[in-house]
Amino acid sequence: MMITFKEALQKVLEQTLDLGKEEVTLMKSLNRILAEDIQADRDFPPFNRATKDGIAISYSNLVNTPHKFKIEGEATAGARQQILNNKVNCLEVMTGAVVPENADTVVMYEHITLVNGEVVINENVIRGQNIHYKGSDKKQGSIVITKETKISPAEIGVMASVGSSQVMVKANPKICTIATGNELVDIDVLPEPHQIRKSNMLTIEAALATVEIQATSLHIDDDKETIRHGLKKALIENDVLLLSGGVSMGKFDFIPEVMEELGVEKVFHKVAQRPGKPFWFGIHNESKTVIFSFPGNPVSTFANYHLYFLPWLHKSWDIPIEKSYIKLSIELLITPSLTRFIQVKSTWKDGSLWATPVVENGSGDLTSLAQADGFICLEPRDEAYRVGEAVPFVITR
Repeated sequence: MMITFKEALQKVLEQTLDLGKEEVTLMKSLNRILAEDIQADRDFPPFNRATKDGIAISYSNLVNTPHKFKIEGEATAGARQQILNNKVNCLEVMTGAVVPENADTVVMYEHITLVNGEVVINENVIRGQNIHYKGSDKKQGSIVITKETKISPAEIGVMASVGSSQVMVKANPKICTIATGNELVDIDVLPEPHQIRKSNMLTIEAALATVEIQATSLHIDDDKETIRHGLKKALIENDVLLLSGGVSMGKFDFIPEVMEELGVEKVFHKVAQRPGKPFWFGIHNESKTVIFSFPGNPVSTFANYHLYFLPWLHKSWDIPIEKSYIKLSIELLITPSLTRFIQVKSTWKDGSLWATPVVENGSGDLTSLAQADGFICLEPRDEAYRVGEAVPFVITR
């Protein structure tokens, strides 16, 4: 029985896994999902910090005496705090240095001149200017990054500053990508006229690498016993199987039959969508392995990976499923009963993101994937989608 896209997605999201967490080194945490709050191990900044190169003075002395100061010495970044011994004098100070004791104001070099060995201030001065005060960013013990944040280079810098050399992140599922078909050959082989190179699962492996998941891969010929042997081993060793091909109505599409024989519970098979109508989804209750078996056409595999697997992964990580919208540049009529996933190229115009459908020659047109940066998801309805209407947008780049 064919179900709707919304029903299929809901069923997929009901089969998420508790993936747990793991500790990795700081640089290995890039693009991973943080599994703990990161706290400041001291005040930030940890001292009153000069934000300009110039001189450090006592503001009270500036008010009560002529604006001339004798230089006592200098305070440099990385040195211990210096002391302004005589408040009528000043200390030269460098950006990043600790503001000297007895000083409370920094005047930048551009606003002073040196006359007969004394500093003359040429501009109005405000008490406390050009100082980044201790604890003004974060107090010791406060949270600087919340858990469930995706770690970017910015978070790496923050965690380095608080000494997080080891980081707790959400654990990745163990995934095997599986391609079926006698027609497939390795990418470094010159195909015969009846053959094609393996590309679908390399595309998915590359997509997984963008979320820091390194998958294993398996190619199985269209032989029932070979498929059974390969799938039985893969079910035991992995949390997730991502398959491409073998789920349509062809004579050699053995995947659904073999899955049943191996004790995999079919959750659904066939969704009212294009591309990817033959999509098969199930779970092996004994090993708790989740199986996404996508149709073999490259656009179908790519679309279903983004529309089903990535939301499943985000929910398994307990992070929000991101929703984006884009405006249509042309009118589109989506008649019942299939939900349409249409490849588009996005462009910014007048402060909004606009979608233009990519010309493609069906779901087997692999080259069209390189022309698009996402899919729009359009439910069937009687009236056309209008120019300028905001529609769901699944970003693939």
